[in-house]
Amino acid sequence: MPDLRPGELRLFQARMDCVPLATAFVEAFCDLQGIDRGDALRLTLIVEELLTNTVQHGHGGDSEAAVHIELAADGMFLTLRYEDHAPPFDPLQHLAGARPEWDAAAADRRVGGLGLHLMAQMAHSLDYRFVGGRNRLHLVLRRGG
Repeated sequence: MPDLRPGELRLFQARMDCVPLATAFVEAFCDLQGIDRGDALRLTLIVEELLTNTVQHGHGGDSEAAVHIELAADGMFLTLRYEDHAPPFDPLQHLAGARPEWDAAAADRRVGGLGLHLMAQMAHSLDYRFVGGRNRLHLVLRRGG
């Protein structure tokens, strides 16, 4: 797994009104780094999913708690380190035990539940740790993938 190289770090509050601010940060980073539109959209979707999950499931609603989003890029990979102060939640363990309803008709599916699966499918690598009272997710996307 590529190491996270020093990149752009921003702090946001775990609030739904911060989702557009976080996605704007991702888009600005991608523009500055010359990252193609497809890769930028994948990274933006992942950050939106993670922050939304932190607010809704981690904190049960808007919180003043900090969310750390660090982005880095090189010629082959985009790297995201995402940290929050929500209760411990290991998405890898969740993914191992959950079965997405890919084949079910839309009307038969429960609302939600696919975001983490889509994120994992897009990722080249994904690592989770709970460190210092924070959930820490390290995600690598292969550029052009």
